[in-house]
Amino acid sequence: MKEIIVVGGGGHSKVIIDILKKNNEKIHGILDDNEKKQGKEILGVKIIGNTEKIKEFSDEFEFVIAIGNNDKRKKIAEKYAGINFKTVIHPSAIIALDTEIGEGSVFMAGATINSSSKIGKHCIINTKAVVEHDNIIGDYVHISPGAILTGTVNVGDNTHVGSGAIVLNDLCIGKKCIVGAGSVVTKNLGEGIKVLGIPAREIK
Repeated sequence: MKEIIVVGGGGHSKVIIDILKKNNEKIHGILDDNEKKQGKEILGVKIIGNTEKIKEFSDEFEFVIAIGNNDKRKKIAEKYAGINFKTVIHPSAIIALDTEIGEGSVFMAGATINSSSKIGKHCIINTKAVVEHDNIIGDYVHISPGAILTGTVNVGDNTHVGSGAIVLNDLCIGKKCIVGAGSVVTKNLGEGIKVLGIPAREIK
């Protein structure tokens, strides 16, 4: 089993490191582009260089991108496509046996993924988020803590679903959408739409 390098040294990396330690994974270090962070430690794991080091380490280690921002996560994943990105699952997450999961996705404490769902690559299914049966989640999606996607929901690439939001059955959420925290989505959303409220309404 290869050691793991965590890409990103912000707050999100703390959650990833904690999961890796709970899973008894060996962490080699952290890469971050902030020069002021070099040599410092996060939860006992040292920042050992910037993201350009990925090329140097690509054959020897596995990687997980610990960055909450969808666009930044996508940029790194596409720049270094072809290296070994690791899927990370908290031991308390509940994931149906037939779930399809793309590379590099992470599942936080208490996340639930029910039967016949598909999760794209480099997604974040955050703490106690619920993805019900037959959901299709695109790439680089962030489902925030406590959000609920009810049955047969389709979420496009690069979309962010805010904390505590609810998306009702049989709806499609387009690419690059933002669903505000606590919102209840009752109708389909086209690409790039931002919504907020109960029921969720478009905001500019």
